[in-house]
Amino acid sequence: MDDAIRQEIVHLGKMKAKELRIRYRQLYGEESRSGNRMHLYRRVAWRLQANAEGGLSERAQERARQLADEAALRLRPPRQFLEELATSLGAPEPPSEFPVGRDRRLPPVGSNLQRAYQGRSIEVRVLQSGFEYDGRRYQSLSAVAHQVTGTRWNGFTFFRLQGNFAA
Repeated sequence: MDDAIRQEIVHLGKMKAKELRIRYRQLYGEESRSGNRMHLYRRVAWRLQANAEGGLSERAQERARQLADEAALRLRPPRQFLEELATSLGAPEPPSEFPVGRDRRLPPVGSNLQRAYQGRSIEVRVLQSGFEYDGRRYQSLSAVAHQVTGTRWNGFTFFRLQGNFAA
């Protein structure tokens, strides 16, 4: 590697994230979606090296395109796979009120959560998918807590849910 490139990469290591974002914009011609200093450092250093010595080979670029075509990969395995896996490992099936994928910190469906907040009683009913508060449905406890307080809260913290109800 060229000494000038090596020195610039060493200098990058001393830069703050804001400076790295500027350098990223210069090299890539667009804003970075990331503000993570280490990520920016690696991307900028790679681009400097690629500009000086050449980027990926045509074969590597083609393989990257193939991988990108598979970008619609699942983030979670299918429910059926998880159920088959649990059965094959001899794990007991989860109780019906705790389907696969349901957060185990939640009490069973139909339960009521209560919390006193600023002199009033907050009551939320746990539904199969979501929560009901004040006649309205919410997707998360955090959304309910936000509605009640007007500020962002972790729903589990607001309703003081710490236990493992599935155990």
